[in-house]
Order: sequence, then structure tokens, then C-alpha cells
Amino acid sequence: MCPSRVVLEHVTSRWGVLVLAVLTEGSFRFSELRREVGGVSEKMLAQTLQTLERDGFVNRDAKPVIPPHVDYSLTPLGRQAADQVWALARWAEASLGDVVEARAAYDRAKEKQA
Repeated sequence: MCPSRVVLEHVTSRWGVLVLAVLTEGSFRFSELRREVGGVSEKMLAQTLQTLERDGFVNRDAKPVIPPHVDYSLTPLGRQAADQVWALARWAEASLGDVVEARAAYDRAKEKQA
């Protein structure tokens, strides 16, 4: 498997896209990020952040205080990835009407064949 496919999978995963999109707005603590993303479990958010951090897209800034204070933000590479993914998301949103229309035409054609 080509290594670039793995990276593409990470940034275009359900939670990867949303985390990158939220982090374009700035730095967030874990709980803030979870609220902003919405619907993600703690476990999935932690795994997604760890994966994106490992790939060099997310910076994890842990402050040595009690209770722990950890901020997440985009790295320069993460900003580039987020911009690309966000452009695709905006295109998908703008093209939704065409997609719905294409699906309806496809379904009508399949019904005629049946």
C-alpha cells in the first residue's frame, strides 16, 4: 500500500476532516475541541489527534501544571492539509444539489430496469 494513501486516509477520515476544520480557527483544549467537533467520543478524538500529531499536522502543547493543560493547534503542514480538505468540503456543499439530482436520476433509471 502506498504511504500517501495512509496520509490521505488520516486527513479525509470522518473525524480527521472535522478536527482539521475546527483547528483552522485556532488553538483548542481537548474538551473544547470535542464540543466543537460534536458527536465524537473521547476515545475517537484522542485517537484522531494522536494520528494527526504523528503525521505532523497537529501540535500538542502540554503545560506541566495540575490539572494538566493541553492545547491542540495546527502545524504549518496541518494548515496546508486543512486548507485542502476544507476546499473539498466547501465544494461538496456547493455541489450537493447536483449530487442529489444525479442520485435521483440514477434511482429512476434503476427502477425502469427492474
